[in-house]
Amino acid sequence: MVTTMVSAESFVYITDQVEIPIRSESTTQGDNLIRTLPSGTKLSILQATEDGWTQVQYEDTTGWIISRYLSNSPPARQRLEKLSIENSANKLMVSKLQGEKEQLQKALLGLKADNATLAIQSSKAKAEKQHIEQIYQDALKLEHENEKLMQESLQLKTELQLANNNSQIEQDTSSRNWFIVGALVLFFGMMIGFILPNLLKRKRY
Repeated sequence: MVTTMVSAESFVYITDQVEIPIRSESTTQGDNLIRTLPSGTKLSILQATEDGWTQVQYEDTTGWIISRYLSNSPPARQRLEKLSIENSANKLMVSKLQGEKEQLQKALLGLKADNATLAIQSSKAKAEKQHIEQIYQDALKLEHENEKLMQESLQLKTELQLANNNSQIEQDTSSRNWFIVGALVLFFGMMIGFILPNLLKRKRY
């Protein structure tokens, strides 16, 4: 019997639908059955022979199995079960992701609505800011004009006071002049009244 040594990292799988016996020797003769292994059992390959036997290890058990019952890949039924489990898991993941997507879309719509509201509020705030700045500028302008008017008013009051003073002085001067004129008229009247009778008397004589 020729045997072939293989790496301990190599694996094979039970392929038959029924349980396959693992034997202590590479022969079906004699009472050398150790145990049976179900389909899909993963085994480590130790060596193989040209007459159709493979020495394998399963957990703490080492024995021989007919090579035609072994495969380099798990049986189709087991792969199908695994794929079915993965498919179910993927469906759950897709459903979960779909739910998360819907939540994110709702959140996105909410953020867009909030953004639109903020844009409107920002526009209003900008317009109010411009309005307040314009009011402030107008207030400064009015304050400047008010100060100018107050100065002009003070100047007019000063000029009015000067005009009143000049008017009073002119009134006082006019009163004195009229007093002097009246005094002179009275004086000349008295002189005429005194001189004129004497002149008339002289003409008679």
